[in-house]
Amino acid sequence: MGVMPKTSARLLSLLSLLQARRDWPGALLAERLDVSPRTVRRDVDRLRELGYPIAATKGPDGGYRLDAGTQLPPLLFDDEQAVALAVALQLATTSGAGIEEAAVRALNTVRQVMPARLRHRIDTLQVTAVERPATRPNPQVESSVLMALSAAVHAREVLRFDYTAGYSDGDRAETAPRRVQPHHLVTWGGRWYLLAWDLDRADWRTFRADRITPRTPTGPRFTPRVLPGGDVAAFVTSRFQGSDGAGGWPCRGEVILDLPAAVVLRYTREAIVEELGPHRCRVVLGSWSWPGLAAAIGGFDADLEVIGPAELKDAFAQLARRFANAAADTGT
Repeated sequence: MGVMPKTSARLLSLLSLLQARRDWPGALLAERLDVSPRTVRRDVDRLRELGYPIAATKGPDGGYRLDAGTQLPPLLFDDEQAVALAVALQLATTSGAGIEEAAVRALNTVRQVMPARLRHRIDTLQVTAVERPATRPNPQVESSVLMALSAAVHAREVLRFDYTAGYSDGDRAETAPRRVQPHHLVTWGGRWYLLAWDLDRADWRTFRADRITPRTPTGPRFTPRVLPGGDVAAFVTSRFQGSDGAGGWPCRGEVILDLPAAVVLRYTREAIVEELGPHRCRVVLGSWSWPGLAAAIGGFDADLEVIGPAELKDAFAQLARRFANAAADTGT
């Protein structure tokens, strides 16, 4: 190895150390790099010439600090940081925050300088972000699980996994094997979901990624099915709001129930439930008719306040008269 390659490798090592912590004593840097303090000073000057704002720190030993500058110099990332950056940029491309185009360009830039092993990892991770405010703390998902799910989606291979179905309080948690054709990896309300065709149930399903334990190996390749409506975000949104994915319910209403959100979530997978306090929650639910919707909400057996629309209030009044008449009819 010649002098220049040795110097370049040492500069990269020095830059990596400076990015790892805020302040470095000069003597400690020299020890870590196995060079003299004079060589450290010379290498710091070279990095400054390349645009890195490295400040000298005062003190008994003296040292160095990588500060923020007016321009963004080249950065070093380890493997996990590079993959995390790529995932964040990919989510930003669908964020609706006005940075989509810049995120696409940044993702392409990061991808081009990645080694092949990392480029392959991010190429298999295709995520659809469906926006919805998170209403409670979300469980963490192992990155290895996300990578396994995204790899199966990318390869179009049947995925086998154990799925734990349960609720936030842990009641009635059950684990069962599932066999699916994975279609999309989706974020919704800060949680990760797998959208897939369930082979055993012959229907589209969404699975929470934090409850999935993938099995290996994956199954045979498959030809992807056509998603109803063709739009992943619209399909997932309609599913979570209680329709069949081809369109919204004809009747949708909003109420406030005097029940904890966790209790309501035990008995519905079709409603949007937002916690308003320890004993109150906002519920948005759909149905095929207004009386049917009112009856479904009344089934929660709790005091409630109708937020809207007027048709839902009228339906409650209609049911109230009907039930009152039924209670007063003593001839049957």
